[in-house]
Amino acid sequence: MPQNPQPSRSGDVAPSRYPGERLGLPEEGRGSVGRAGRRIGALVVDWGIAYLISFAFFRIDGQPNGWATLGIFVLMQVVFIPTIGGGIGHRVFGMRVIALQGGWVGVWRPLVRSLLLAIVVPALVWDSDQRGFHDKIAGTVLIRA
Repeated sequence: MPQNPQPSRSGDVAPSRYPGERLGLPEEGRGSVGRAGRRIGALVVDWGIAYLISFAFFRIDGQPNGWATLGIFVLMQVVFIPTIGGGIGHRVFGMRVIALQGGWVGVWRPLVRSLLLAIVVPALVWDSDQRGFHDKIAGTVLIRA
């Protein structure tokens, strides 16, 4: 009778050599996982655009409305991910959002992804493939275009 000295635990996964390896993505270049620097740059661009629109149209006592800024940011993601492959910031930094199963990303994935991103915490919880919880739930990955 064989003995198993180490019981198998749920969630045990061998470490990957690079982000995206378990997803079948290349280590670097086109199609590889978008890294943190590009992601942060894209976020700054998209948030900046949302801020400027909010400042122009939704000021309260001379200040942009924070809720309007957040709503504009989410709306931009929901509109631009399925139409141009990512937010304006994603595209500026050479990235796009794709569905893991392939094909068109659809409308529900960007909606779920963006609403989770709006509450910030899911974006701060990453796996070894550098996918945030918002991407895992939506079944998406941000790759270099």
